[in-house]
Amino acid sequence: MIKKLATLFILFGLLTANAQQPGEDEMGAWYMYFGTNKVSERFSIHTEAQFRFYESTSNFNQMLLRTGLNYHINPNAIATAGYGYIDTDNTYFELEGEINSKEHRIFEQFILKNKVWEFLFEHRYRLEQRFLDFGETTETQHRARYRIQMTLPLTNTFFLNFYDELFINLQDDLFGQNRLYGAVGIHISENSSVQLGYLRNQFANAVYNRLQFGVFYNPDLRGLFKKKKP
Repeated sequence: MIKKLATLFILFGLLTANAQQPGEDEMGAWYMYFGTNKVSERFSIHTEAQFRFYESTSNFNQMLLRTGLNYHINPNAIATAGYGYIDTDNTYFELEGEINSKEHRIFEQFILKNKVWEFLFEHRYRLEQRFLDFGETTETQHRARYRIQMTLPLTNTFFLNFYDELFINLQDDLFGQNRLYGAVGIHISENSSVQLGYLRNQFANAVYNRLQFGVFYNPDLRGLFKKKKP
């Protein structure tokens, strides 16, 4: 495990040194945790925490906390309903005049999975109802998202992960943003992995580069909910 983590941090250093920086003078970073925990044959709980920075370890941008209840229709189809809380700080020097916001978000999503040769594909369709609080004003927005993700196993330990996600506003300007992502992943154990990647986040008038470090931990919790025999 130590060798795997050492390899990951070496890759992290190389990405920091060589990544291009259009749209901002500094390279930002997202640090993320994701969990999917089975509680029954059909249901699991999604947990997620993200901490985003305008620079790699400073100038806080956003905290995102999200949870949801997954219904596993079959091994390749999952429906989810959930809630997210987002705290955003827009006071970075490139965004002078912007104000901070807090957001309560409800979302519904549907995931389909399939395999083509060795490539594992995942299609994620998501609707979001966003309730934003800017302090003196509030606003409600609606948004649709579609993400296509491809995972390619390299060995039993290493894999590659890529995705492209399009955000569509359901009011005002149609185009919201597009996220293009590529990462190297390492399986730490049967139910845990880490990913080190690069995200190109494109808006209508700006492009931002973000390093991403993600931890995925998916222990099966069904044993906790089994009824004990008398």
